[in-house]
Amino acid sequence: MMQMPLQMGRIKIKITMFVLLGLFLCSSNVDASIHEYRMEAFIPKANAFFFHGGSEGLYASKLNEPTTASSETKPSFKGKSIISFDSVTFLRPKESARSQQEMQQNTGLVEAIILEVKDRERIGGASLNSGAICCNKQLADQGSCKLGEVIIQNNPDNSGWPKRIKTFFQGTNEEAKMDFETVGMNSTGMYYLYFMFCDPQLKGTLIKGRTVWKNPNGYLPGKMAPLMTFYGFMSLAYLVLGLAWFLRFVQFWKDIIHLHYHITLVIALGMCEMAVWYFEYSNFNSTGTRPMGITLWAVTFSSVKKTLSRLLLLVVSMGFGVVRPTLGGLTSKVVLLGLIYFVATEALELVEHLGNINDFSGKAKLFLVLPVAFLDACFILWIFSSLSKTLEKLQMRRNLAKLELYRKFTNALAVSVLLSIAWIGFELYFNATDPLSEFWQIAWIIPAFWNMLAYALLVVICVLWAPSRNPTRYAYMEGMGEDSDDEGIALTGSGGDMAIKLERQAIGDDLEEDKRE
Repeated sequence: MMQMPLQMGRIKIKITMFVLLGLFLCSSNVDASIHEYRMEAFIPKANAFFFHGGSEGLYASKLNEPTTASSETKPSFKGKSIISFDSVTFLRPKESARSQQEMQQNTGLVEAIILEVKDRERIGGASLNSGAICCNKQLADQGSCKLGEVIIQNNPDNSGWPKRIKTFFQGTNEEAKMDFETVGMNSTGMYYLYFMFCDPQLKGTLIKGRTVWKNPNGYLPGKMAPLMTFYGFMSLAYLVLGLAWFLRFVQFWKDIIHLHYHITLVIALGMCEMAVWYFEYSNFNSTGTRPMGITLWAVTFSSVKKTLSRLLLLVVSMGFGVVRPTLGGLTSKVVLLGLIYFVATEALELVEHLGNINDFSGKAKLFLVLPVAFLDACFILWIFSSLSKTLEKLQMRRNLAKLELYRKFTNALAVSVLLSIAWIGFELYFNATDPLSEFWQIAWIIPAFWNMLAYALLVVICVLWAPSRNPTRYAYMEGMGEDSDDEGIALTGSGGDMAIKLERQAIGDDLEEDKRE
């Protein structure tokens, strides 16, 4: 027994270290529509070297103004969709710089290429029956492209696209800085930005600086923009549910049981979670950055609410306050599972929301997603196992009202699990068939579904376990013949005496089981 506090202390220390590690990994970049480049290297591919500068869904500009601005004074971009290059600098190796003539101009070329995803086949020599990305002497002699530049086939339906912006190294300079450049988008699509060079002497060149991506209505990326409206809608939905629950709570406050307080807490957390997310998205849409404090609060509210929602489903399935007064020895196991789930969810949410807007690597995501998926599976198995035992106890006791209540809850839970499995299948299919995010405009429905499903389950619990003048229909009643009078079960004669004895024995067995657990 003395080892338990020590073990719990060690667990708390490990959990704290894990959360701090997650914060350390995520706090390096909390900007969203601002893509930061911090001395990044170019990757060789075919006969070219490239660096992926970012990708986002952008809506077409609302105003028909000049789409490109390059000047000392930055114009107003209200109502426009843009990509702006801010202090983007290329640094080549010293050996490459020294091999050039000091008075010579244009001693190295780096190209920034912006393309819509549907134009991806227009980059490189695929249309020229060549596997090259950069123009070689053979293709240049044919007049198909210009030697030393990336091969680009212009889109006849969209003049000037894909967009090419050139930056040259001068003389023996080791640095080449892009001019301030702003490119406007006149069509809606998923846009990719690549920095590329063809000269092998520039191998080892690094890039630093940043680009700013903006939609007509603000800085929210196209994938995230609909979620701001969704979170506003969900905030109102939780507010309506909270008001209805509060009125019922006040009306029957004398008949409140412990379970009602747990439900109230989950509703309050859901309301706060949606409101904080809406505020966080609204602030990000206005400023283009995501302050760590606001995002951290939103992520924490979300993780706490997810954890308590699952714990609420679990304790309800165990019959807490209905067929058993306490969880007995299971309390520590339930709390431990909830604590581990909170840490795993918090780490995943921190990396997703506090990191760069670009997707983090698949291995890192898999490392964080798998524990959450495994813990969700543990919750599901434990919930249905507990429901089976609870239904069995209610059948033995012939508590018809409670049995009907739990059957409705089981049906609702089974439907939610089936919907979850179907949606997971759809999500896997969606991600597998859309690796380049061509369907980015509907991607927001994937996270929105899980919020809607959680809200629907909470509404079901609120309806089934709503406060009323007759709490005995679902509350645990310690004593003889629990619920027998309310359910109209006639217990007369020797048969009635036997039923009462069996009822007492069942209740005694439950209490002993709680103590053993």
